[in-house]
Amino acid sequence: MKRRGPRLSQEVFARLVEQAVARIPESIRRHLDNILIAVQQRPSADILEELGLPPDEPLFGVYSGVPLTERSAFDPPLYPDTIFIFQEPLEDACATREQLLTEIEITVVHEIAHWAGFTDAELEALGYE
Repeated sequence: MKRRGPRLSQEVFARLVEQAVARIPESIRRHLDNILIAVQQRPSADILEELGLPPDEPLFGVYSGVPLTERSAFDPPLYPDTIFIFQEPLEDACATREQLLTEIEITVVHEIAHWAGFTDAELEALGYE
């Protein structure tokens, strides 16, 4: 994909991620208490392979951990739950900084949904399709 969107430094992009997270409604954002959000330039080949995606697939984010719906009270998590946000695919897909901010917000919400077990109907009711 041809790079067409805003090009930001890692520090500026990380601040944009923080701004996007702040825009998420509290009813969803409260689920972030025990989740790390990490920014990477792009998904690794291993991540794409693990997800069954081709190497050129534009992946914006991914949740890594054990979803709440699959946890047992007897099995404590071994690693912290993490949402990875991938800077370059997001920049490539967005023409403006505002589009980028919106897409980061949507991506974080969808990854929270994977963790918390939100249904598509619940996300749609909150304005995230």
